[in-house]
Amino acid sequence: MKKEDQSYLFLILFHVVIGLMVYAVPFVSKIYGYFIFIFGIYYVIKSQNRNNEALIAAAYIVGSEVFLRMTNGNPLYEISKYGVMVFIFIGMYFSGLSKGFAPYWLFLILLVPSIVISTFALDLGTDIRKAIAFNISGPVCLGIASLYTYRRKISLEDTNNILLSMGLPIVTCMVYLTLYTPNVRDIITSTQSNYETSGGYGPNQVATILGLGMFVFFSRIILDSKSKFQILINVFIALNITYRGMITFSRGGMITGFLMVLLLLFFLYFKSNFAGRVKLNYIIVLLVIALFATWSYTSFQTGGLIDKRYANQDAAGRAKKSQLTGREEIATDEINIFLKNPIFGVGVGKGVEVRKIDMPGAALSHDEITRMLAEHGSLGVLALLILFFTPFVLYFENKFNLFLLCFVVFWLLTINHAAMRTAAPAFVYSLSLLNVQLGFPTRKNRID
Repeated sequence: MKKEDQSYLFLILFHVVIGLMVYAVPFVSKIYGYFIFIFGIYYVIKSQNRNNEALIAAAYIVGSEVFLRMTNGNPLYEISKYGVMVFIFIGMYFSGLSKGFAPYWLFLILLVPSIVISTFALDLGTDIRKAIAFNISGPVCLGIASLYTYRRKISLEDTNNILLSMGLPIVTCMVYLTLYTPNVRDIITSTQSNYETSGGYGPNQVATILGLGMFVFFSRIILDSKSKFQILINVFIALNITYRGMITFSRGGMITGFLMVLLLLFFLYFKSNFAGRVKLNYIIVLLVIALFATWSYTSFQTGGLIDKRYANQDAAGRAKKSQLTGREEIATDEINIFLKNPIFGVGVGKGVEVRKIDMPGAALSHDEITRMLAEHGSLGVLALLILFFTPFVLYFENKFNLFLLCFVVFWLLTINHAAMRTAAPAFVYSLSLLNVQLGFPTRKNRID
Protein backbone atom coordinates (compact mmCIF):
# COMPACT_ATOMS: atom_id res chain seq x y z
CA MET A 1 0.00 0.00 0.00
CA LYS A 2 1.31 3.45 -0.94
CA LYS A 3 2.25 5.89 1.82
CA GLU A 4 -0.43 8.38 0.81
CA ASP A 5 -3.03 5.59 0.90
CA GLN A 6 -1.86 4.61 4.38
CA SER A 7 -2.15 8.21 5.58
CA TYR A 8 -5.64 8.58 4.16
CA LEU A 9 -6.78 5.27 5.63
CA PHE A 10 -5.37 6.28 9.02
CA LEU A 11 -7.34 9.56 8.96
CA ILE A 12 -10.57 7.72 8.17
CA LEU A 13 -10.01 4.95 10.73
CA PHE A 14 -9.06 7.49 13.41
CA HIS A 15 -12.45 9.15 13.00
CA VAL A 16 -14.21 5.79 12.89
CA VAL A 17 -12.62 4.96 16.26
CA ILE A 18 -13.79 8.29 17.72
CA GLY A 19 -17.35 7.40 16.76
CA LEU A 20 -16.98 3.96 18.39
CA MET A 21 -15.49 5.43 21.57
CA VAL A 22 -18.17 8.11 21.94
CA TYR A 23 -20.90 5.48 21.59
CA ALA A 24 -19.20 3.18 24.14
CA VAL A 25 -18.18 5.95 26.58
CA PRO A 26 -20.35 9.06 26.03
CA PHE A 27 -18.06 11.29 28.11
CA VAL A 28 -15.42 10.96 25.36
CA SER A 29 -17.54 13.40 23.35
CA LYS A 30 -16.76 16.14 25.89
CA ILE A 31 -13.04 15.44 25.59
CA TYR A 32 -13.31 15.43 21.79
CA GLY A 33 -15.24 18.71 21.79
CA TYR A 34 -12.75 20.57 24.00
CA PHE A 35 -9.79 19.07 22.13
CA ILE A 36 -11.05 20.38 18.79
CA PHE A 37 -11.05 23.99 20.00
CA ILE A 38 -7.80 23.82 21.98
CA PHE A 39 -5.84 22.00 19.28
CA GLY A 40 -7.40 24.15 16.55
CA ILE A 41 -6.12 27.36 18.13
CA TYR A 42 -2.67 25.81 18.62
CA TYR A 43 -2.64 24.51 15.03
CA VAL A 44 -3.45 27.88 13.44
CA ILE A 45 -1.08 29.90 15.65
CA LYS A 46 1.81 27.46 15.27
CA SER A 47 1.49 27.44 11.47
CA GLN A 48 0.90 31.23 11.40
CA ASN A 49 -1.81 30.46 8.87
CA ARG A 50 0.70 30.00 6.04
CA ASN A 51 -1.58 27.64 4.10
CA ASN A 52 -5.01 28.79 5.28
CA GLU A 53 -4.96 26.60 8.37
CA ALA A 54 -7.64 28.90 9.80
CA LEU A 55 -10.07 27.61 7.18
CA ILE A 56 -9.06 24.00 7.81
CA ALA A 57 -9.66 24.38 11.56
CA ALA A 58 -12.94 26.21 10.99
CA ALA A 59 -14.08 23.53 8.53
CA TYR A 60 -13.42 20.82 11.12
CA ILE A 61 -15.57 22.64 13.68
CA VAL A 62 -18.37 22.98 11.13
CA GLY A 63 -18.25 19.27 10.31
CA SER A 64 -18.27 18.23 13.98
CA GLU A 65 -20.97 20.64 15.21
CA VAL A 66 -24.07 18.45 14.80
CA PHE A 67 -22.28 15.36 16.12
CA LEU A 68 -21.14 17.23 19.24
CA ARG A 69 -24.65 18.64 19.79
CA MET A 70 -26.09 15.16 19.35
CA THR A 71 -23.72 13.67 21.94
CA ASN A 72 -23.59 16.67 24.31
CA GLY A 73 -19.94 17.27 23.55
CA ASN A 74 -20.16 21.01 22.80
CA PRO A 75 -19.05 23.25 25.71
CA LEU A 76 -21.77 25.71 24.60
CA TYR A 77 -24.66 25.15 22.20
CA GLU A 78 -23.59 27.90 19.76
CA ILE A 79 -19.85 27.54 20.31
CA SER A 80 -19.15 26.22 16.80
CA LYS A 81 -20.15 29.56 15.25
CA TYR A 82 -18.00 31.42 17.76
CA GLY A 83 -15.18 28.95 17.13
CA VAL A 84 -15.30 29.62 13.40
CA MET A 85 -15.07 33.36 14.12
CA VAL A 86 -12.13 32.90 16.51
CA PHE A 87 -10.15 30.89 13.94
CA ILE A 88 -10.98 33.41 11.22
CA PHE A 89 -9.81 36.30 13.41
CA ILE A 90 -6.52 34.47 14.04
CA GLY A 91 -6.21 33.90 10.30
CA MET A 92 -6.83 37.61 9.68
CA TYR A 93 -4.10 38.50 12.18
CA PHE A 94 -1.49 36.45 10.34
CA SER A 95 -2.70 36.83 6.74
CA GLY A 96 -4.71 40.05 6.61
CA LEU A 97 -7.79 40.70 4.49
CA SER A 98 -8.30 40.81 0.77
CA LYS A 99 -8.93 44.11 -0.99
CA GLY A 100 -12.46 45.15 -1.87
CA PHE A 101 -14.23 43.41 1.00
CA ALA A 102 -16.56 46.40 1.53
CA PRO A 103 -19.75 44.43 0.64
CA TYR A 104 -19.38 42.32 3.77
CA TRP A 105 -18.59 45.25 6.04
CA LEU A 106 -21.81 46.77 4.72
CA PHE A 107 -23.63 43.48 5.33
CA LEU A 108 -22.52 43.46 8.98
CA ILE A 109 -23.45 47.12 9.45
CA LEU A 110 -26.95 46.48 8.08
CA LEU A 111 -27.51 43.99 10.92
CA VAL A 112 -26.87 46.56 13.67
CA PRO A 113 -30.12 48.64 13.71
CA SER A 114 -32.34 45.62 14.36
CA ILE A 115 -30.02 44.44 17.13
CA VAL A 116 -30.42 47.82 18.80
CA ILE A 117 -34.21 47.72 18.35
CA SER A 118 -34.43 44.27 19.93
CA THR A 119 -32.76 45.47 23.15
CA PHE A 120 -35.92 47.39 24.06
CA ALA A 121 -38.52 45.61 21.88
CA LEU A 122 -38.17 42.09 23.32
CA ASP A 123 -40.57 41.05 26.09
CA LEU A 124 -39.50 41.63 29.69
CA GLY A 125 -39.39 37.91 30.43
CA THR A 126 -37.08 37.20 27.50
CA ASP A 127 -33.36 36.60 28.00
CA ILE A 128 -32.27 39.38 25.63
CA ARG A 129 -28.68 38.21 25.25
CA LYS A 130 -29.65 34.65 24.35
CA ALA A 131 -32.47 35.72 22.04
CA ILE A 132 -30.19 38.05 20.08
CA ALA A 133 -27.23 35.65 20.03
CA PHE A 134 -29.36 32.71 18.84
CA ASN A 135 -30.73 34.63 15.87
CA ILE A 136 -27.77 36.82 14.88
CA SER A 137 -24.78 34.52 15.48
CA GLY A 138 -25.26 32.80 12.09
CA PRO A 139 -25.33 35.99 9.96
CA VAL A 140 -22.42 37.50 11.93
CA CYS A 141 -20.41 34.29 11.48
CA LEU A 142 -21.11 34.47 7.75
CA GLY A 143 -20.07 38.11 7.53
CA ILE A 144 -16.80 37.67 9.41
CA ALA A 145 -15.82 34.49 7.53
CA SER A 146 -16.62 36.27 4.24
CA LEU A 147 -14.35 39.19 5.13
CA TYR A 148 -11.49 36.69 5.24
CA THR A 149 -12.34 34.57 2.20
CA TYR A 150 -13.41 37.35 -0.17
CA ARG A 151 -11.29 37.01 -3.37
CA ARG A 152 -8.55 35.15 -1.48
CA LYS A 153 -6.53 33.03 -3.89
CA ILE A 154 -6.28 29.39 -2.97
CA SER A 155 -5.23 26.24 -4.79
CA LEU A 156 -7.66 23.46 -5.67
CA GLU A 157 -5.54 21.15 -3.53
CA ASP A 158 -5.99 23.35 -0.46
CA THR A 159 -9.72 23.66 -1.16
CA ASN A 160 -10.01 19.87 -1.22
CA ASN A 161 -8.12 19.74 2.09
CA ILE A 162 -10.63 22.17 3.62
CA LEU A 163 -13.51 19.99 2.42
CA LEU A 164 -11.82 16.86 3.77
CA SER A 165 -11.39 18.57 7.14
CA MET A 166 -15.13 19.22 7.13
CA GLY A 167 -15.91 15.67 6.04
CA LEU A 168 -13.84 13.70 8.56
CA PRO A 169 -16.00 14.43 11.63
CA ILE A 170 -19.06 13.64 9.49
CA VAL A 171 -17.57 10.14 9.14
CA THR A 172 -17.50 10.01 12.95
CA CYS A 173 -21.16 11.04 13.00
CA MET A 174 -22.00 8.35 10.44
CA VAL A 175 -20.35 5.65 12.58
CA TYR A 176 -22.15 6.84 15.71
CA LEU A 177 -25.52 6.81 13.92
CA THR A 178 -24.86 3.27 12.67
CA LEU A 179 -24.28 2.08 16.24
CA TYR A 180 -27.16 4.13 17.64
CA THR A 181 -29.67 2.67 15.17
CA PRO A 182 -28.42 -0.78 14.14
CA ASN A 183 -31.85 -2.17 13.19
CA VAL A 184 -33.70 0.29 11.00
CA ARG A 185 -36.69 -1.91 10.15
CA ASP A 186 -37.94 -2.05 13.75
CA ILE A 187 -37.87 1.73 14.18
CA ILE A 188 -39.33 3.29 11.05
CA THR A 189 -43.12 3.02 11.06
CA SER A 190 -44.18 6.32 9.46
CA THR A 191 -43.02 8.92 6.94
CA GLN A 192 -42.28 11.58 9.57
CA SER A 193 -38.75 12.81 10.27
CA ASN A 194 -37.22 10.24 12.60
CA TYR A 195 -35.28 11.15 15.75
CA GLU A 196 -34.18 7.59 16.47
CA THR A 197 -32.33 7.29 13.14
CA SER A 198 -30.87 10.76 13.78
CA GLY A 199 -29.03 9.87 16.97
CA GLY A 200 -31.84 11.23 19.13
CA TYR A 201 -31.25 14.71 17.75
CA GLY A 202 -33.06 16.98 15.25
CA PRO A 203 -33.39 15.14 11.91
CA ASN A 204 -33.30 18.43 9.98
CA GLN A 205 -29.84 19.39 11.23
CA VAL A 206 -28.54 15.82 10.99
CA ALA A 207 -29.71 15.45 7.39
CA THR A 208 -28.19 18.83 6.53
CA ILE A 209 -24.71 17.86 7.70
CA LEU A 210 -24.99 14.37 6.18
CA GLY A 211 -26.04 15.88 2.84
CA LEU A 212 -22.96 18.08 3.00
CA GLY A 213 -20.82 15.04 3.85
CA MET A 214 -22.29 13.17 0.88
CA PHE A 215 -21.16 16.00 -1.39
CA VAL A 216 -17.68 16.17 0.18
CA PHE A 217 -16.90 12.50 -0.45
CA PHE A 218 -18.53 12.35 -3.87
CA SER A 219 -16.38 15.35 -4.85
CA ARG A 220 -13.31 13.49 -3.59
CA ILE A 221 -14.17 10.52 -5.81
CA ILE A 222 -13.97 12.82 -8.82
CA LEU A 223 -11.30 15.35 -7.85
CA ASP A 224 -9.01 14.06 -5.14
CA SER A 225 -8.73 10.29 -5.15
CA LYS A 226 -5.07 9.58 -5.83
CA SER A 227 -5.49 5.81 -6.28
CA LYS A 228 -8.13 3.14 -6.85
CA PHE A 229 -7.88 2.33 -3.15
CA GLN A 230 -8.90 5.87 -2.22
CA ILE A 231 -11.72 5.79 -4.76
CA LEU A 232 -13.12 2.65 -3.09
CA ILE A 233 -12.89 4.22 0.37
CA ASN A 234 -14.59 7.41 -0.80
CA VAL A 235 -17.36 5.51 -2.60
CA PHE A 236 -18.01 3.38 0.49
CA ILE A 237 -18.16 6.44 2.78
CA ALA A 238 -20.27 8.52 0.39
CA LEU A 239 -22.88 5.79 -0.04
CA ASN A 240 -23.04 5.06 3.70
CA ILE A 241 -23.49 8.74 4.51
CA THR A 242 -26.20 8.91 1.83
CA TYR A 243 -28.02 5.94 3.36
CA ARG A 244 -27.80 7.36 6.89
CA GLY A 245 -29.05 10.72 5.63
CA MET A 246 -32.03 9.25 3.81
CA ILE A 247 -33.27 7.22 6.79
CA THR A 248 -33.50 10.38 8.90
CA PHE A 249 -36.56 11.01 6.68
CA SER A 250 -35.63 14.69 6.59
CA ARG A 251 -35.57 15.63 2.92
CA GLY A 252 -34.08 19.11 2.76
CA GLY A 253 -30.46 18.28 3.56
CA MET A 254 -30.31 15.25 1.27
CA ILE A 255 -31.94 17.00 -1.69
CA THR A 256 -29.47 19.87 -1.22
CA GLY A 257 -26.48 17.51 -1.16
CA PHE A 258 -27.73 15.71 -4.28
CA LEU A 259 -28.17 19.01 -6.16
CA MET A 260 -24.61 20.02 -5.19
CA VAL A 261 -23.27 16.79 -6.68
CA LEU A 262 -25.26 17.37 -9.89
CA LEU A 263 -23.99 20.95 -10.18
CA LEU A 264 -20.39 19.83 -9.75
CA LEU A 265 -20.79 17.12 -12.41
CA PHE A 266 -22.46 19.51 -14.88
CA PHE A 267 -19.76 22.13 -14.30
CA LEU A 268 -16.92 19.66 -14.84
CA TYR A 269 -18.63 18.14 -17.87
CA PHE A 270 -19.04 21.44 -19.71
CA LYS A 271 -15.54 22.65 -18.79
CA SER A 272 -13.79 19.43 -19.83
CA ASN A 273 -12.33 18.47 -23.18
CA PHE A 274 -13.43 15.37 -25.08
CA ALA A 275 -11.16 12.96 -23.16
CA GLY A 276 -12.31 14.46 -19.86
CA ARG A 277 -15.96 14.05 -20.82
CA VAL A 278 -15.43 10.40 -21.70
CA LYS A 279 -13.99 9.78 -18.20
CA LEU A 280 -16.83 11.72 -16.61
CA ASN A 281 -19.36 9.65 -18.53
CA TYR A 282 -18.00 6.50 -16.86
CA ILE A 283 -18.04 8.20 -13.46
CA ILE A 284 -21.60 9.44 -13.93
CA VAL A 285 -22.85 5.99 -14.95
CA LEU A 286 -21.16 4.38 -11.93
CA LEU A 287 -22.55 7.02 -9.57
CA VAL A 288 -26.07 6.60 -10.94
CA ILE A 289 -25.84 2.83 -10.44
CA ALA A 290 -24.46 3.28 -6.92
CA LEU A 291 -27.14 5.81 -5.95
CA PHE A 292 -29.90 3.64 -7.40
CA ALA A 293 -28.60 0.66 -5.41
CA THR A 294 -28.48 2.78 -2.25
CA TRP A 295 -32.03 4.04 -2.79
CA SER A 296 -33.27 0.50 -3.46
CA TYR A 297 -31.60 -0.78 -0.29
CA THR A 298 -33.08 2.12 1.72
CA SER A 299 -36.52 1.43 0.28
CA PHE A 300 -36.20 -2.24 1.22
CA GLN A 301 -35.04 -1.43 4.76
CA THR A 302 -37.89 1.05 5.30
CA GLY A 303 -40.60 -1.10 3.74
CA GLY A 304 -41.10 1.44 0.94
CA LEU A 305 -41.78 4.31 3.37
CA ILE A 306 -38.83 6.32 2.03
CA ASP A 307 -40.50 6.37 -1.39
CA LYS A 308 -43.69 7.73 0.18
CA ARG A 309 -41.74 10.30 2.19
CA TYR A 310 -40.16 11.83 -0.91
CA ALA A 311 -43.51 11.65 -2.69
CA ASN A 312 -44.97 13.68 0.24
CA GLN A 313 -47.31 10.88 1.30
CA ASP A 314 -48.17 9.41 4.68
CA ALA A 315 -47.64 5.75 5.57
CA ALA A 316 -50.99 4.84 3.99
CA GLY A 317 -49.99 6.46 0.70
CA ARG A 318 -52.25 9.52 1.06
CA ALA A 319 -50.89 12.87 -0.15
CA LYS A 320 -50.09 15.26 2.71
CA LYS A 321 -51.75 18.66 2.73
CA SER A 322 -48.51 20.53 3.43
CA GLN A 323 -45.49 20.22 1.16
CA LEU A 324 -43.21 21.84 3.75
CA THR A 325 -44.52 20.37 7.04
CA GLY A 326 -46.16 23.66 8.04
CA ARG A 327 -43.12 25.89 7.47
CA GLU A 328 -44.92 27.83 4.77
CA GLU A 329 -47.32 29.16 7.43
CA ILE A 330 -44.42 30.55 9.47
CA ALA A 331 -42.92 32.12 6.32
CA THR A 332 -46.26 33.72 5.43
CA ASP A 333 -46.58 35.19 8.93
CA GLU A 334 -43.06 36.62 8.72
CA ILE A 335 -43.77 38.23 5.36
CA ASN A 336 -46.86 39.85 6.89
CA ILE A 337 -44.74 41.14 9.78
CA PHE A 338 -42.33 42.64 7.24
CA LEU A 339 -45.17 44.37 5.39
CA LYS A 340 -46.29 45.96 8.68
CA ASN A 341 -42.70 46.94 9.66
CA PRO A 342 -40.94 47.52 6.31
CA ILE A 343 -38.11 49.86 7.37
CA PHE A 344 -36.21 48.32 10.30
CA GLY A 345 -38.34 45.25 11.04
CA VAL A 346 -39.40 44.26 14.55
CA GLY A 347 -35.92 43.54 15.91
CA VAL A 348 -33.74 40.45 16.21
CA GLY A 349 -35.56 37.62 17.98
CA LYS A 350 -38.82 39.57 18.15
CA GLY A 351 -40.44 37.84 15.19
CA VAL A 352 -41.40 34.69 17.10
CA GLU A 353 -42.83 36.80 19.94
CA VAL A 354 -45.05 38.70 17.49
CA ARG A 355 -46.26 35.46 15.95
CA LYS A 356 -47.06 34.01 19.40
CA ILE A 357 -49.61 36.78 19.98
CA ASP A 358 -51.94 35.17 17.43
CA MET A 359 -50.57 31.63 17.77
CA PRO A 360 -49.30 30.80 21.32
CA GLY A 361 -47.51 27.64 20.21
CA ALA A 362 -45.68 29.30 17.30
CA ALA A 363 -42.42 27.60 16.36
CA LEU A 364 -39.10 29.25 15.64
CA SER A 365 -38.47 30.26 12.05
CA HIS A 366 -36.96 27.70 9.69
CA ASP A 367 -36.44 30.20 6.88
CA GLU A 368 -33.61 32.70 7.28
CA ILE A 369 -34.83 34.78 4.34
CA THR A 370 -38.27 35.51 5.76
CA ARG A 371 -36.77 35.90 9.26
CA MET A 372 -34.42 38.57 7.91
CA LEU A 373 -37.36 40.34 6.29
CA ALA A 374 -39.48 40.30 9.45
CA GLU A 375 -36.73 41.21 11.91
CA HIS A 376 -34.49 43.48 9.80
CA GLY A 377 -37.00 45.01 7.38
CA SER A 378 -35.69 46.71 4.24
CA LEU A 379 -32.16 46.58 5.65
CA GLY A 380 -32.54 42.80 5.67
CA VAL A 381 -33.54 42.92 2.01
CA LEU A 382 -30.35 44.85 1.18
CA ALA A 383 -28.26 42.42 3.24
CA LEU A 384 -29.73 39.42 1.41
CA LEU A 385 -29.14 41.05 -1.98
CA ILE A 386 -25.46 41.51 -1.08
CA LEU A 387 -25.19 37.85 -0.13
CA PHE A 388 -26.94 36.65 -3.26
CA PHE A 389 -25.26 38.75 -5.96
CA THR A 390 -21.67 39.07 -4.72
CA PRO A 391 -20.63 35.44 -5.43
CA PHE A 392 -22.00 35.68 -8.97
CA VAL A 393 -20.02 38.88 -9.57
CA LEU A 394 -16.93 36.95 -8.49
CA TYR A 395 -17.88 34.12 -10.82
CA PHE A 396 -17.27 36.41 -13.79
CA GLU A 397 -13.73 37.01 -12.47
CA ASN A 398 -13.00 33.30 -12.28
CA LYS A 399 -15.35 31.11 -14.31
CA PHE A 400 -13.28 28.06 -13.40
CA ASN A 401 -14.23 28.22 -9.73
CA LEU A 402 -15.83 24.79 -9.82
CA PHE A 403 -17.22 24.89 -6.27
CA LEU A 404 -18.79 28.37 -6.29
CA LEU A 405 -22.26 27.42 -7.49
CA CYS A 406 -22.33 24.33 -5.27
CA PHE A 407 -21.54 26.34 -2.15
CA VAL A 408 -24.06 29.09 -2.93
CA VAL A 409 -26.78 26.51 -3.59
CA PHE A 410 -26.00 24.79 -0.27
CA TRP A 411 -26.30 28.11 1.58
CA LEU A 412 -29.47 29.21 -0.21
CA LEU A 413 -31.37 25.92 0.11
CA THR A 414 -30.22 25.24 3.67
CA ILE A 415 -31.33 28.61 5.03
CA ASN A 416 -34.73 27.97 3.45
CA HIS A 417 -35.43 24.82 5.47
CA ALA A 418 -33.04 24.97 8.45
CA ALA A 419 -32.38 28.72 8.81
CA MET A 420 -28.88 29.25 10.24
CA ARG A 421 -29.20 26.90 13.20
CA THR A 422 -25.72 25.57 12.50
CA ALA A 423 -22.47 27.14 11.33
CA ALA A 424 -22.50 25.11 8.09
CA PRO A 425 -24.46 27.47 5.79
CA ALA A 426 -22.50 30.51 7.01
CA PHE A 427 -19.09 28.92 6.55
CA VAL A 428 -19.86 27.11 3.29
CA TYR A 429 -21.21 30.36 1.84
CA SER A 430 -17.92 32.09 2.68
CA LEU A 431 -16.02 29.38 0.77
CA SER A 432 -17.87 30.43 -2.39
CA LEU A 433 -15.94 33.72 -2.26
CA LEU A 434 -12.53 32.04 -2.53
CA ASN A 435 -10.66 32.49 -5.79
CA VAL A 436 -9.88 28.82 -6.46
CA GLN A 437 -6.90 28.40 -8.77
CA LEU A 438 -6.62 25.19 -10.80
CA GLY A 439 -2.92 25.65 -11.46
CA PHE A 440 -1.45 27.24 -8.37
CA PRO A 441 2.35 27.60 -8.41
CA THR A 442 2.94 27.46 -4.66
CA ARG A 443 1.10 26.65 -1.42
CA LYS A 444 1.90 30.06 0.03
CA ASN A 445 -1.11 31.92 1.40
CA ARG A 446 -2.20 34.53 -1.18
CA ILE A 447 -4.50 37.53 -1.09
CA ASP A 448 -5.36 40.24 -3.59
